[in-house]
Amino acid sequence: MIDALTQPFAEFAFMRRALIGCLALSLSAPPIGVFLVLRRMSLMGDVMGHAILPGAAIGFLLAGLSLFAMSLGAFASGLAVALAAGLVARTTILREDASLAGFYLVSLALGVLIVSMRGSNVDLLHVLFGTVLALDDAAILLLAAIATVSLATLAVIYRPLVLECFDPQFLRSVSNLSSPTHLIFLVLVVLNLVAGFQALGTLMAVGIMLLPAVAARFWAADVSGMILVAMAGAFAASVAGLLLSYYANLPTGPAIILLCGVFYLVSMMVGVRGGLVWGLLPRKHLEA
Repeated sequence: MIDALTQPFAEFAFMRRALIGCLALSLSAPPIGVFLVLRRMSLMGDVMGHAILPGAAIGFLLAGLSLFAMSLGAFASGLAVALAAGLVARTTILREDASLAGFYLVSLALGVLIVSMRGSNVDLLHVLFGTVLALDDAAILLLAAIATVSLATLAVIYRPLVLECFDPQFLRSVSNLSSPTHLIFLVLVVLNLVAGFQALGTLMAVGIMLLPAVAARFWAADVSGMILVAMAGAFAASVAGLLLSYYANLPTGPAIILLCGVFYLVSMMVGVRGGLVWGLLPRKHLEA
């Protein structure tokens, strides 16, 4: 049993690179997802995952499958959509969710169109669904750098970010950190989607960010506990997904995200904090 779990990683370098890349993603993306869930911005994460597609496509159009060009384009595109949606919401009658939906649909169509103009169907699949088993040293360094920057930045803004999740009015009344914290958080969201895009593609990068975070809500009572559970769940799903894809000859990215989904469904059923099974059990009556 132990040999079956370790043999693929011991024998093949590409499996070890994929494991390291998934570890970096599991350390940085789920904590961002936890704060998206707590701030009721989960759907925004999905929108931003698609918003990076036009920038990545433009980078592909200009420089082919260049890591630097596609990552820079994806970051610029995602940040531009986030800022534009906020600006539209503040200067027109549209609310931010409606403006994000509009930008999301335009971004997805534009990105697919740009990639299709020059590349083949294989290139389009690479951009949309990623190639976690093809991570090279440069991609791993990028993932590790983004994870390091994300964790360090979260440590710095942790207190105001938690306050903004639970009592934003109080934070605005006692500090001027609300707007800078929100902007820094949006930058971290885009950065982690760029990292996820390298391994899982634009369509599924948000999966490893949000699914473990949603599942963690059923296991932990505080923010720090949710972050730890989300990290552990994401990494466990990544390892299991890599092994499943190796032995069953399945696409790796979808296997990882599906196992993140299994973690969410199991948590929803048997999670100790609000799981369906615990809710169906008879409760003891209070006695005087």
